[in-house]
Amino acid sequence: MDLIENKYRIISVVGMAKNAGKTMTLNALIDEAMERGIRLGITSTGRDGEKQDIVTFTEKPLIYVDEGTLIATTEETIKHAEARLEILEVTDHRTAMGRIVIVQAKTPGHVQVAGPGTNKEMKEIADRLLVLGADLVIVDGAIDRVAAASPAVSEAALLATGAVLSRDMGQVVERTIHQTQIFSLPKLEDLLVQQIAEPIIEEKGFCLINHGYETEILEIKTALGGGRIIGGALQEDTQYVIIGGSLVSKTLKDIMECTNRYKQVVFVVKDATRIFIEPRDWMYFMKAGIKIQVMEEIHTLAVTINPYAPQGYFFQPQEFLGKMRQFLSPIPVFDVVLGGE
Repeated sequence: MDLIENKYRIISVVGMAKNAGKTMTLNALIDEAMERGIRLGITSTGRDGEKQDIVTFTEKPLIYVDEGTLIATTEETIKHAEARLEILEVTDHRTAMGRIVIVQAKTPGHVQVAGPGTNKEMKEIADRLLVLGADLVIVDGAIDRVAAASPAVSEAALLATGAVLSRDMGQVVERTIHQTQIFSLPKLEDLLVQQIAEPIIEEKGFCLINHGYETEILEIKTALGGGRIIGGALQEDTQYVIIGGSLVSKTLKDIMECTNRYKQVVFVVKDATRIFIEPRDWMYFMKAGIKIQVMEEIHTLAVTINPYAPQGYFFQPQEFLGKMRQFLSPIPVFDVVLGGE
């Protein structure tokens, strides 16, 4: 909480996989907020807080909130709360589990949390929680989805990772380094290019920008065949390639097969949650001279680790923590069960 208090108003907690320790991280934040008298607002891009996972049927950690906590959740999940809840507002946002309702905990207790599915709706809900009196809003990210870390939703993110990713500790470290590297991509600083790129990205379009700031809109319907179109359109003076949707390995590989001019350009995406590239491919692209920048950068506050996997295997907690701190420095790494710095 020292990394957050008085610095950010909306943060997200995202997990690299199911059972990476995201809910444990959320509960650790709630505990610290209770100790400091910070009034929280909580919502989720998925569903969290149920006693048993509805997919794997494994036991899950419950979400315990203090009296006065504000929660944006669905009409369905309110029924399962152990805390007594007062409805403050019924919103127009609808989900498969009913409308999104903003409630206040009148007594401490366990709750389930579920929220809207889009970034735009999530930001509106988070802002509403602030208006209603939350000092800090925590957005709980959905399973295998880092979208809640998008700057369109939150100002900073905590990343939960753990043994569930692989039986090989080295693989877990590698994949976590990869995710933090993507989250740390530099921001596009050229203000004129930003102005040109913003409407293109909002419309999920594609365009090229040259040194004279002249643009060429590319007619690309899907990203699947987009790489060859982009590669064929690159000119000697092309400086930026604006990509409105997601950036995937196939697009970059197709561009590299078409031309060597990819080395002279910068690929621009909205933010790092739009990039879907595996660690080995990422290393290959970086060595080949691919340069990627983002319109909006993600602030990774810390990484939390879970050395235990639901399949029954585990890493020695202190060794795992030491390795992760060694390789992820200067990003702080915490094991919320072990505690300490």
